[in-house]
Amino acid sequence: MKQIFLLISLFFFALICEAQQKAPRLIVRGDDMGYSHSGNLALLKCFKEGFQTSIEVIVPSPWFPEAVQMLKDNPGADIGIHLALTSEWDNVKWRPVSDCPSLCDEDGYFYPMVRANKNYPKRAIMENSWKIEDVEKEFRAQIELALKKLPTISHFSSHMGCTGISEEVKALTKKLAKEYKIPIDPEPANVSYIGYEGPHKTSGEKVESFIKMLDKLQPGKTYMFVDHPGLNDAELQAIHHIGYEDVAADRQGVTDLFTSEKVKAAIKAKKIALIDYKDLAE
Repeated sequence: MKQIFLLISLFFFALICEAQQKAPRLIVRGDDMGYSHSGNLALLKCFKEGFQTSIEVIVPSPWFPEAVQMLKDNPGADIGIHLALTSEWDNVKWRPVSDCPSLCDEDGYFYPMVRANKNYPKRAIMENSWKIEDVEKEFRAQIELALKKLPTISHFSSHMGCTGISEEVKALTKKLAKEYKIPIDPEPANVSYIGYEGPHKTSGEKVESFIKMLDKLQPGKTYMFVDHPGLNDAELQAIHHIGYEDVAADRQGVTDLFTSEKVKAAIKAKKIALIDYKDLAE
């Protein structure tokens, strides 16, 4: 009798495992922890109350120390190092954590942009005489400080595409990933980025377009959705750059999306498996 019961249990366990393998898998990533207090609060809210599964931390950002403490107080969050070489906002700036003068403007801050931008002429890394030695020095400093403060780091990613400014930098990033034994986003390569399916200016539009996006996820495949939670408060209303002035309202909409009960129900109904980077490694 016990053997029959065991066989039945194994059979149903195998069916469950097979169903999980066939279900679409989705990483929901919240970026830029550390750029503001409001952003930190929103990212943590989306982790604790919503369906966000991974958080990217900008090490040289001004609110990084608070981000570290918040994440220590809330163990279990999947954390990535969001390698950064820019300080893009007009009213708040940050400097590198290493001595890398070729990556800085005349005031010692990171340049606001990675690539040429008509609103910020000659204020992009790629428009200036950056040196690969400085990029390596700064990336190493960010990785080592992150590991010192948050040893559970599972991966690293790229803020504003800074790891792709040249083939040399791409090769450097791969070398550092291998050396520090931290996967680069996205590894493995069969993870597909996916975005909103439709308009997404307001909170309501974000919710509806996200749900439409869920309909496109195919069984057995793994996807990644990335956005930037925030709060529509006085602090975030003061943070912006030319071409992106509605930061507070836009990022509050992301927080509303990532904590939406309607979206949670849709994810459950569509049998989508929410995963994080640690699941990819496994």
